[in-house]
Amino acid sequence: MLHTLQQMLAPAVMERLTLLLNHVLGGEAVATQRLLPHAGKVVQIEAMGWPALLPPPPPLAWHITPAGLLEWCGAEPPPASELRLRLAADNPAWLAARLLAGELPPVDVAGDAALAGDVNWLMQNLRWDLAADLDRILPPPLAAALVRAGSALSRGLLAAMQGAGALRDRWRSRPGA
Repeated sequence: MLHTLQQMLAPAVMERLTLLLNHVLGGEAVATQRLLPHAGKVVQIEAMGWPALLPPPPPLAWHITPAGLLEWCGAEPPPASELRLRLAADNPAWLAARLLAGELPPVDVAGDAALAGDVNWLMQNLRWDLAADLDRILPPPLAAALVRAGSALSRGLLAAMQGAGALRDRWRSRPGA
């Protein structure tokens, strides 16, 4: 049942994620300009070490469009990609907490060097301006309060995950464990 639910939800989630990525890219003209020379190429993200107890993530692969935006490749990963980004996903909650806190996880890169350079620039320089988006649909005081609460929540979640990791490491390193 969980597998069926995942098959139904994964495309919708990936389409929304693609819309969000394109929203962030479209917010900075230089971002789309950096991707224009790579139109037609495929960027793929591989989640290494994904926990076996969790349903596997859908294929994370996008074609770069002639407009310098992204188009999700679909539920079947493409046979080849020009750029592969591999990141450790053995602890998805910790990874999500780091991303929510604005921290980039370590990434292994393989493939087209020019595309890798431009994608690295995008990862280092682009951020979703959630506050600006909320200001467009909510009264400014409410938008600001939501941004502060979300930021505090993500920092707290990251600290909790780091504490849990330290506790796990301490438990594993004790004699007789």
